[in-house]
Amino acid sequence: MTSRVKSGTTRIEVEIEKSREESNWLKVIELAEQLKEKSPEFVCLADFLIGEGKLENFLEEWPPTEANVNRAKLGLIEAKRYLHLVVTEAGIKAGVAMDAHLLLGKLQFACGQYADGLKHFKLADLQNLTEKKLPLRSLRIVAESYAVKALCLQKDDTAASKFKKAEKQEEMIKCLDLATDLSLLYMQKLEKELNSTVPSSNTGSHSPQPPAQQKPVGEILEQAIHLTPIFLIQQHKPELALERYRNSLCAVEAHGVNNIRLKFMCQMAELLLHGLVGEKYKPPSSSPPKSSIWKPKFYASLNQFIPRNECEETILLLLVAESMAVRNAVLSQSPEFRDIRLSAYQDAVTVYDLLTVATVRWGQIDLLQESLERSMKFSFDEAHMWKQYALSLLSINSFDHALSVLKEAIRLEPSDASICLLAAKLCYEHLNLIVEGTNFSMQAREKALTSSEGLLGRCHLYLGIGYHLQAEACQLRKEKDHLRHNALNNFRSAVELEPNDHLSRYYLGLQLAILGNIPEAQQHVCVGLDLHPEHSTSLHLLVLLLTAQRQHSSALLVVENALEEYPDSLNLMYVKAYLDLHEFGGEKALVTAKQMLELWKNLYEGQTISDIPECDRKSDTRSVFQLYSSEMSDKDSSSLHLHNLAATRVEQALSEVASSMSSFNPRPGPQRAWMLQVEIWLLLAELYLALDQPADIQMCVQEAMQIYPLSHHTMHMKGLLHMHKQEWADAKMCFQNAVAINPLHVQSLQQLGLVYHYLDLQGLAETTLREAAKIEPKNHVTWYNLGKVLEALGEYENASNAMATALLEEQNSPILPFNSVPITFE
Repeated sequence: MTSRVKSGTTRIEVEIEKSREESNWLKVIELAEQLKEKSPEFVCLADFLIGEGKLENFLEEWPPTEANVNRAKLGLIEAKRYLHLVVTEAGIKAGVAMDAHLLLGKLQFACGQYADGLKHFKLADLQNLTEKKLPLRSLRIVAESYAVKALCLQKDDTAASKFKKAEKQEEMIKCLDLATDLSLLYMQKLEKELNSTVPSSNTGSHSPQPPAQQKPVGEILEQAIHLTPIFLIQQHKPELALERYRNSLCAVEAHGVNNIRLKFMCQMAELLLHGLVGEKYKPPSSSPPKSSIWKPKFYASLNQFIPRNECEETILLLLVAESMAVRNAVLSQSPEFRDIRLSAYQDAVTVYDLLTVATVRWGQIDLLQESLERSMKFSFDEAHMWKQYALSLLSINSFDHALSVLKEAIRLEPSDASICLLAAKLCYEHLNLIVEGTNFSMQAREKALTSSEGLLGRCHLYLGIGYHLQAEACQLRKEKDHLRHNALNNFRSAVELEPNDHLSRYYLGLQLAILGNIPEAQQHVCVGLDLHPEHSTSLHLLVLLLTAQRQHSSALLVVENALEEYPDSLNLMYVKAYLDLHEFGGEKALVTAKQMLELWKNLYEGQTISDIPECDRKSDTRSVFQLYSSEMSDKDSSSLHLHNLAATRVEQALSEVASSMSSFNPRPGPQRAWMLQVEIWLLLAELYLALDQPADIQMCVQEAMQIYPLSHHTMHMKGLLHMHKQEWADAKMCFQNAVAINPLHVQSLQQLGLVYHYLDLQGLAETTLREAAKIEPKNHVTWYNLGKVLEALGEYENASNAMATALLEEQNSPILPFNSVPITFE
């Protein structure tokens, strides 16, 4: 080796060695020329140093890549000539011949002459090189030699037989492994030497400046380090690749390989997430890899955390990678730091995308959200990170915050319709911001008109949903009709643009059903079910359409078949209870309702006694449970009807007042689960009412009131119980309270009008029922009750017309209102 340089005592020799360590190759060449002139006995050494200097100086400017092969053939002629001068007997005596062969192998690789490069490594007897302590420069030469030999073996295709190929692959793996270990060892020693000569400057992560540039590991060594595990994976040895990743990452960190370590963490996480190791996976060992002279120094501590499985190892990797990515973040927006800032951001995106996959797979959404929150500090004007953050907030039910983040993402991506659609869905589904959701849908449509995303049909669908929900909330007949017309037009446009979208067919069918066009509605729902036969909400709507056509037995058959597919669907069981009541009577319906209560216990009782968030529950259908006793408030059922928002807020305020009373304590756990139980108790009460069992009705109402005492639905059922007992004053009070909470609750208005009628307050009765008719003009019960009131007032012709309207509307009236079908986005 070139240890001869160190043996000299002259100033030139010391300067040469220092310049070599610092990679100051122009100075090495200059000093070598001086050495050649002043000390003729060092001619071989000087020629070697000149050849080395010319080679390394050229490769620093033009790295050894395929793109630079032709340039290298011309630019390295002089270096090649000088190095060939010392691969002689004189060079052997001077102790530089082996080094010259190694550098010539590297030179031939840069020139694309891979077979010639391998010959030089053979002449240097690289494969039999014994492990011993080497000076820093020699350590790098050997590391690069093993790396270049492996790369030459990869490029060389002279091996014809299967045996020769396998032999070449084994040799390549061995060379890559040695190159990786020697490279990490070299960088550790280099950093140690630099730290001993240069005072350290600690720049905190709060600094807007990019971190100081460390001496890189070099193109060849970096290529070899990256290639080692990839080649093992290509050779179908993922378990060895995993071990290689672990060994490299367990090596004590050196700044020059920080980027490599970050990439390795991401690649190792990908390897685990893809499941390539499979059953061969073994948790990492608690003891560090075996050490030797040619292996890097490894971390070793008694307090190290050792992952026990793939999940822990993957998330640990990505959290460490995240800390590195955040540490490398460049906060300054100055133009001179643009490239460094972009590179740091791209590294962070890779980490966070992988972390998203890992945490979602193993249900660690809170961890993801915390990590993405940290990422915001360097996501300035980067829409992707804002979208990821918004999605994580949605996953933990932080809906208001998610909407704010989505608005920022929309600002950053002015042409992306999908973000507007996501914001619209959030407004419809969780925030009751129907008008704002409609506006987002309009924005999405405008963007989709000029883009190639193919989202125009979905934009019309979401816009139709917005108009539909506004129509349900509207009290003015003219405005309601206008909104329904807009909804219908948008749903038709969605179907025309996306004829194979089952969701568009579902909503078009729903709107047609509400407008009374039952045959066409059924036609579109059936087409939607042909496209997606297992869509539970379309099945639900089909059942109601069949009951509107007095095909109750067919409807019951459909709902029973649907429940075989979705046995945990409370929505379908709710409809079945009403069909059982219609077809077989109250006793049969009671069986179904009691099954619902048992099902609720199986599905939701765990939520009420544990801290497991609802988003972590595993079910395909539980996330869309919505119950309606005719229609329900948002608080009770996750209903999206805007006209219930005021009622929900009033109920919530009243419940807060009630919770301050010593007699009432809110139930623990998610309130939505308890609201579902309230609706089941009220259904049971309704069925007991049909069976004339007042004691059981009272018990069910009490159960509901203990959970949620000031719900307008509970008030309504309590009023029905008083009506059953002919306690008109108490009934009137209950219905008035229900209407006070929710002025749009048609069922309470109907019964309140009837109570006024029985109390001989016919004027109030007429006014109340006409108010109900404005809200739901096609409700036959309202018209029937109004007919009775008008008859009592002596307005026989108007009474007759009201009764006729009731008969006409009843012909197309489903067993439950069409607007009781859930709003769905699945």
